[in-house]
Amino acid sequence: MIDFCGGTQANSNVMNEKKKVLIVCTGNSCRSQMGEGLLRNMAGDRFNVFSAGSHPSRVHPLSIKIMDEIGIDISSHTSDPIDMYLDHGINYVITVCDHANKVCPTFPGDAKHIHWSVSDPFRGWGDDERLLKNYRETRDDLKQRLKGFIEKY
Repeated sequence: MIDFCGGTQANSNVMNEKKKVLIVCTGNSCRSQMGEGLLRNMAGDRFNVFSAGSHPSRVHPLSIKIMDEIGIDISSHTSDPIDMYLDHGINYVITVCDHANKVCPTFPGDAKHIHWSVSDPFRGWGDDERLLKNYRETRDDLKQRLKGFIEKY
């Protein structure tokens, strides 16, 4: 495609643009981080995926560990505030905890808000192996919900 200045322009066909998905929880340390990693892995060819928190902290080591178990590396993820994404043209906002659902701002444009009440595996910052079961259950719950999201959108 040629632009009016005579240069080559990348194909910017709106139909081929990836939709932007923001997954939100309170601390952006567990559920939203897992969701971001899962959705990128499952449908990164269709969606640009981000995560954020109403009170961001850091990515929990057990979240990193249980995602690594299934071959998804989230160790480079950062814990970001929701406001950071207000001007990013987000198409879908998925809140994965009730608190985040209550405080999540309205995004500009036609962003669709989806809420899932997902169990929080967080029980402190320790890396107690006995907590892995909670993290795996949360990861697997998110994976099932995201499969439905992918099928619908």
